[in-house]
Amino acid sequence: QVQLVESGGGLVQAGGSLRLSCAASGFTLDDYAIGWFRQAPGKEREGMSCIRSSGASTYYADSVKGRFTISRDNAKNTAYLQMNSLKPEETAVEYCAVSGCCHGDKYHYEYWGQGTQVTVSS
Repeated sequence: QVQLVESGGGLVQAGGSLRLSCAASGFTLDDYAIGWFRQAPGKEREGMSCIRSSGASTYYADSVKGRFTISRDNAKNTAYLQMNSLKPEETAVEYCAVSGCCHGDKYHYEYWGQGTQVTVSS
């Protein structure tokens, strides 16, 4: 059974950090690019970052560039998103997803996790 499971979300104060994990099972993660998305209440799901299958290239939305770092450990079948200097307006459910290659459009991603809540207090 193909599954992605996010973890690492929680409550953090503004300016704080969290490290999210995305663990894959039922398939080999290193065949895929991995994207991280977030969805705030009442808003569309938006892409934050993506890393290619080899890990050689990474991409970031302008809103998170310089604060977030995406990485992957193919031996552990897991991807990560280190989030620093978090802002209250970044309170959202965070999702990981996989695709053949990195896309900004969420419709190109094949498998999704269930999401993990990140709440940033002011």
